[in-house]
Amino acid sequence: MTARSYKVARHVFTLESDLNIDEGLKNYTPFAVPASESAPAVFTLRIVQFTSPIEYTEETRQDEEGQQIICGRTAGRQSVFEFTLTHKHAGTLVCDEGYKNSTLYLTDFAPRFGINNALMVLYALATAPLGTALFHSAVVEHGGYGYMFLGKSGTGKSTHARLWLENIENTTLLNDDNPVVRVLPEGIRVYGSPWSGKTPCYKDESHPLGGIVLLEQAPFNKIRALRGIEAYAAILTSISGKRWEKSIADALHVTENAIAMGARVWNLQCLPDADAARLCHEAIKVR
Repeated sequence: MTARSYKVARHVFTLESDLNIDEGLKNYTPFAVPASESAPAVFTLRIVQFTSPIEYTEETRQDEEGQQIICGRTAGRQSVFEFTLTHKHAGTLVCDEGYKNSTLYLTDFAPRFGINNALMVLYALATAPLGTALFHSAVVEHGGYGYMFLGKSGTGKSTHARLWLENIENTTLLNDDNPVVRVLPEGIRVYGSPWSGKTPCYKDESHPLGGIVLLEQAPFNKIRALRGIEAYAAILTSISGKRWEKSIADALHVTENAIAMGARVWNLQCLPDADAARLCHEAIKVR
């Protein structure tokens, strides 16, 4: 099998496959590393052709904008994740204990969708014990720091990031959907990733975390700082993870608590306008 290695937020992972999947891996090109850097890998994903359904018991499912992830376990207690797009099967991921070695059974329908979802799931779960969190967030860079915008789907994360780009000089987009945050001895850093939603922005860059802003739609613009349990609650629902699995939940709690205690967190009630971006920038910029 052909092996490929990638490094995201300093974590290396490996793909193995004999299938023609290069078209589905273009967003990973900035993160490619030589095979000599592939050890130790946090996980290895083997990609093969789907031939027959995997038997498993469903535990839960997630639906969002025509995308669905069905989670379950086989009779042998292996974790299973089935990915569908517009109700069509794209692939099934079967994981060994600890998520170190897994197999994606890929269909001919939307292979890039299947590969991206499998890698995001594996990355979030395999790195959870390593002070790492995969966020659902937009993030911009300004003044050498990364600023993250959180919120429910449709809240306006991408819109607010765009307003910074248009109205706050010397601002660039780091990632528009799934940045990675790591708690390190030298501080908390936010990283670009190969996963950026509908906006192609795949940057192998990182910056100290300048702040996290939980967005909330309102008929006015108002910002306030969050601390303690409020800060913890603000970031909790934006972090990917299998929270019904105790080892994953416990590991994420440690990381979430460290971020809530160590990062600057705000709630921004706002309109989708330039004044909201200016108010936010003035309140949260690192001085």
